[in-house]
Amino acid sequence: MLIDSHVHFGSILNFKLPKKTVLLAMEKYSVEKAIVSSCQGAEFDDKQIAIPEKKQIPMIASAKETIDFAKDNPGKIYAAIWVKPHFEQPSPELEYLLKVHHNIVKAIKIHPFHSAISFSDPRVESYIQLAQFLKLPVITHTAADEFSACRHVYDVAKKYPDVKFIMAHMGLGTDNQEAIELCSKLPNLYSDTAWVPVENAIKFIKKCGSEKLLFGSDMPIDGLDTYTQNKWGQPSMYREYFNGLETQIPSMDFENIMWKNAENLFNL
Repeated sequence: MLIDSHVHFGSILNFKLPKKTVLLAMEKYSVEKAIVSSCQGAEFDDKQIAIPEKKQIPMIASAKETIDFAKDNPGKIYAAIWVKPHFEQPSPELEYLLKVHHNIVKAIKIHPFHSAISFSDPRVESYIQLAQFLKLPVITHTAADEFSACRHVYDVAKKYPDVKFIMAHMGLGTDNQEAIELCSKLPNLYSDTAWVPVENAIKFIKKCGSEKLLFGSDMPIDGLDTYTQNKWGQPSMYREYFNGLETQIPSMDFENIMWKNAENLFNL
């Protein structure tokens, strides 16, 4: 089995990620289940300039579209709701929407870079409290920029020990070592493999255990064949996860990373 815990869809900024491509890629590469979020939750562009108000997608609208995607593909697509902490705060409508669709909504997604906000900001904390109330994991983009620094996630995870946090990318644009060290310190702190070299995934396993790492890819960021090649036609690092990782670690660890952890963490 293969579960991808880090998949996107939607069109905003330079993101053009059709739902159809997600489904075709899952079929082509035998991905049985995916945790999907809508990139239309982005609030700021790559230069940290706010997306014009008329082009912003309201959080409720984005959440409903993500939930509908899951409804249309039962047992295959599950929703991670990408929230907008810079311009919007949790509302009774959002809380109700997430609660009534608990069988479909499996996480809250936060992207500090595209919200131009630190993960430890009080405006983010209100969403952490919502996740705590609804017993949902929190997935957050982590990277080398100040907004997305892994240490912010660590600080928040320490404050909310009963919420499970997934540091997506394990610190994108870094050597991943800080993420590995921080994950080893807290039982409620996890990471995923999106853009993480296999050798660093193995280092993570040795330091933190295989139970705290989930396979994730950012699919279909490089199109239909994200799992095998990038947009320039060069081999993707994910090839090594499919062909090579299993020979380097115990089979139980491989199964944990590729599907068991996601199944357990998201209650699939």
